[in-house]
Amino acid sequence: MMSGKIKQVIGLGMLLLGLLHPSPGNSQTHEATQLLLNYEKLMQLKEILDQMHKGYFVLEQGYSRVKGIAEGNFKLHEAFLNELLKVSPEVRTYYRVAEIIQYQQRILGEYKSTYTKVSKGDSFTAAELAYLAEMYEGLFKASLRNLDELVLILTAGELRMSDFERLEAIDRLHVEMSGLLVSLRDINTEINSLGIQRNRVRNERKSILELNGIKP
Repeated sequence: MMSGKIKQVIGLGMLLLGLLHPSPGNSQTHEATQLLLNYEKLMQLKEILDQMHKGYFVLEQGYSRVKGIAEGNFKLHEAFLNELLKVSPEVRTYYRVAEIIQYQQRILGEYKSTYTKVSKGDSFTAAELAYLAEMYEGLFKASLRNLDELVLILTAGELRMSDFERLEAIDRLHVEMSGLLVSLRDINTEINSLGIQRNRVRNERKSILELNGIKP
């Protein structure tokens, strides 16, 4: 079935044909010549209308085809993106997920244990304890940020990521968390060593004073 635009074009063509009819004349030769010219113009107009009809048909078919492809691609794209919001059991049970959580627990437990011990002693000044508390807080906050990101990765509907991308992100968090734990343990080792050294120096000084009859 022809579209409204094609019907309008054909109607315009018929109007032009009506204007091409000759007015009554006295010469039959003039009428025959005019009739021939009218016929040639009619054929030309018919060819133009045929070309316009083919053009509209191709355009309409092309638009429908492109529209269908676009809608189909959108549906495929939408389905793909929705699939990326899901978290597979393989990702949820990845062994490094449990290790990341364990690292965070160790960071919390080990920094609290060391800080409680040194803060109750007399080997460090108030300023040193405040600086140590600031370092511990920075490490702990970094571990919490990593844990928050892990929760997002493992929560369906939060991030559009493939399983491979999720596993890569988990591996990255695993490296970062293990690095934080190593840094914490290095700090704790230095703090404990420094505390032991200061206690030894203080005890040695006390012994020397006592040997010389001087009360420390």
